[in-house]
Amino acid sequence: MRPNNHAFVNQFVIYTLFTICFSGSIGLGTVWMRHQISLTANANKVLETRLAELNRHLAETATSIEFEQAPALLEQRNVSMRLGLSRPVVQDITESAPMRLAAKASRAFLKDRAASPVSFQLAARN
Repeated sequence: MRPNNHAFVNQFVIYTLFTICFSGSIGLGTVWMRHQISLTANANKVLETRLAELNRHLAETATSIEFEQAPALLEQRNVSMRLGLSRPVVQDITESAPMRLAAKASRAFLKDRAASPVSFQLAARN
């Protein structure tokens, strides 16, 4: 009866060790995964901060460009540098650009070709 009892104890110890190791590995995996999630969240936070900083810098640059393109400032620089530039003439075009370009191309195409008479013969049926 003793070997039978000893075999049961050995199986119980093996199953207990297996359960402890399995539970430990699941716990370790959970801790590792939470750590990876934390690292990813921190990296995302750094990227979002950098993106906000770049957007702010882009807005500052756009504001600076708009300031430098102000008509009064450009005229003042034109006078101070003696460039002799004049203001551009702005024309209001009411028709669409593709139609205007097509009409212009058609006029040029039709001017190049002289109108030639077309002659053809009709066959009569008997």
